[in-house]
Amino acid sequence: MLEDGVPVIGGWFVVSVRDAQWLHNRMRSVCRFGGQGAAHFDDLGISLYWLPPGHAMSLYHHEAGQEDFLVLAGACTLIIEGEERPLARWDLVHCPPRTPHTIVAAGSQPALVFAVGARQEKGSARYPVDPVATAHGAGVLGASSSAQEIYAAFGEPTPGPAPGMFSRAPGSEAPAHRA
Repeated sequence: MLEDGVPVIGGWFVVSVRDAQWLHNRMRSVCRFGGQGAAHFDDLGISLYWLPPGHAMSLYHHEAGQEDFLVLAGACTLIIEGEERPLARWDLVHCPPRTPHTIVAAGSQPALVFAVGARQEKGSARYPVDPVATAHGAGVLGASSSAQEIYAAFGEPTPGPAPGMFSRAPGSEAPAHRA
C-alpha cells in the first residue's frame, strides 16, 4: 500500500517514479524508494536524483557502506578523492566504503542519477573539507556535527510532483498504484 507515494506495508511492491514521493529543495529533487515502517529497506538505500545544471547530488562526503551511481540522463562531474572526472549518460560510478565523493550536474541540461547504497552504520556519513568540491559549491567549509546542519542551508525538502521528464503525455495511461 502507498501513502503519498511511499510504500508503508512490508512485502513486495511496485511503484512508478511518476507516482512515488519526490522531495525538492534548492539543491536537488530526490525520490527515495526505501519505504517507511514495515516497508523500510534495511540493507539498501535506492534513490533517483534530478539535478539542475551546476547543482550537486549531495555535499562531498563518505559513508561506511559502498555506494554506486548510474547516470541516466545529462552530463555530470564526479568529484572523488579530491579529483574531478567527467561522467556521461550510462556511466557507472562505484565508491567503496569511506570513499569521499559527490556528483554535480554539468552542462546546460539537468541530470538524472540513480543511486544505490549499502546501509552499514546509521549516521556514518562524514563531510571532509575539499577544495575541489567547494569550488563546485558541493563542499563544506569547515567541520560540522550533523548532516541536518549541513543540508539546512538548502531549505527543508518539500513533497511535490516528479520532475517534468516523468510527466505523462495527454491521453496516456492513468497512474497504476500497485502494492
